[in-house]
This record gives sequence, C-alpha cells and structure tokens, in this order.
Amino acid sequence: MATNIQAEMTGTVFRIETRVGADVEEGEELLLLESMKMEIPVEAPRNGRVAQIPVAEGQAVEEGDTLVVLD
Repeated sequence: MATNIQAEMTGTVFRIETRVGADVEEGEELLLLESMKMEIPVEAPRNGRVAQIPVAEGQAVEEGDTLVVLD
C-alpha cells in the first residue's frame, strides 16, 4: 500500500536526499524543506521503496502537498 509523505508546513524544497526506486528505512531522511530560514528534515515514516518524488529542488510547497510516495 502506498504512503504519501506530505509537507507539514509551507516552505521550499531545499535538497532531495533520495531517488525513485531507492529502498529506504524508517527514520531515513528523504529531503529537506526550508521554511523561515530553518531546514526541516522530512523522514520516512516506515520502511519502503520510493515510488515517486513529485517535487523538485527549489519548488515552493504548501502544507499538505505530497513530497514523496513510498510503496
């Protein structure tokens, strides 16, 4: 079952730390968001494989936007 990992706040995708097809472990950092001059790590909530990354570095995101999809 796919899991959508969503932005918890409005910000900008600062750096993507993974790629589509990568196997990730719970707690692994997937990307960094930048908001109000702070870097906020976005971590995998469970073990899985990255199915999609529908955002790009430098892209502005809103709270609730999907950042990564895990299978």
